[in-house]
Amino acid sequence: MKYVDEFRDREKAEALIREITAVVREIDSARHRPLNIMEVCGGHTHSIFRYGLEGMLPKEIELIHGPGCPVCVLPMGRVDDCVAIAERPEVIFTTFGDAMRVPGSRKSLMQAKAEGADVRMVYSPLDALALARRHPDREVVFFALGFETTMPSTALTVLQAEAEGIGNFTLFCNHITIVPTIKAILDSPDLQLDGFLGPGHVSMVTGTAPYQFIARHYGRPLVVAGFEPLDILHGIWMVLKQIRDGRAEVENQYARIVPDAGNAAALAAVGRVYELREFFEWRGLGSIDHSGVRLREAYARFDAERRFAIPNVTIADPSSCQCGEVLKGVIKPWQCKMFGTDCNPETPLGALMVSSEGACAAHYQYGGIQRQRGVA
Repeated sequence: MKYVDEFRDREKAEALIREITAVVREIDSARHRPLNIMEVCGGHTHSIFRYGLEGMLPKEIELIHGPGCPVCVLPMGRVDDCVAIAERPEVIFTTFGDAMRVPGSRKSLMQAKAEGADVRMVYSPLDALALARRHPDREVVFFALGFETTMPSTALTVLQAEAEGIGNFTLFCNHITIVPTIKAILDSPDLQLDGFLGPGHVSMVTGTAPYQFIARHYGRPLVVAGFEPLDILHGIWMVLKQIRDGRAEVENQYARIVPDAGNAAALAAVGRVYELREFFEWRGLGSIDHSGVRLREAYARFDAERRFAIPNVTIADPSSCQCGEVLKGVIKPWQCKMFGTDCNPETPLGALMVSSEGACAAHYQYGGIQRQRGVA
């Protein structure tokens, strides 16, 4: 654990906080609002609350929790599509565990399983492919979900299925891409962002080049950061230094993991198997052009959307649920009127309370419920 402990050193964290405070004091004192820094990735959100980083920062810094949790931005209609496929008697529907409790308009996959649907939790798409080998008389569907982080593994699984000539395996593809989403956020009139912590996991695949438009066209700094406390504090310090110096650049704090050029083999597999959709629906953010992918025509036989009839209906979130405003950073999780009462980890109304990387779940788990109730 030595390697991990080095990134959780209390004295070094306190030294970084002092450096951050000093830089903040050097930034324009005439500002009339906080410095808004968005952490795009749900993994960052989870770490920020797990280690209490938000409370250590100067009050002039406001962390905005972005839409970087793929489970959280899954629209209700797509959950309904999952359930419709899973309830077919010939189907074994496979998924990662955190997606099983995401509410649809009628039920979740967990509830469908309780009612008799053959829904199974797996740890990788290869587990689903193994099920297809063992059950040639059944249709095995894998719920493909996630940003560029998980796209390569599902793409390589499709290529493996093709190489083996497996005909009873398909993907229900809900992979999404991060760059169009950041652009949509920057174009939103609701937000005034001063900089970004870039996603570490996604960047392991994509590299840092895709973010250059943020600096060039929007004049905002972005620092790709890791997930340990010192990574995040160091990333915030790097963003602040750019703001102080009047710079807008893409920098890589997570260079020990993220190559600037990305992972060529992973990108090649993704490019071979997937193509961009014209648009994709996001929970709370609406339809965003070219923000999702689908299987190319050459791999259409592995596409669950083409093999099975699905409702494919857009379903609005319940009016009481404020997931969309939280996802866009307009309100904090604890400011949602349902937070910690009707919506909690045991009975989530919205997806943000389901996933461990969801902003609401992180707030609830690490003390946000006390803040909502006015407890110091």
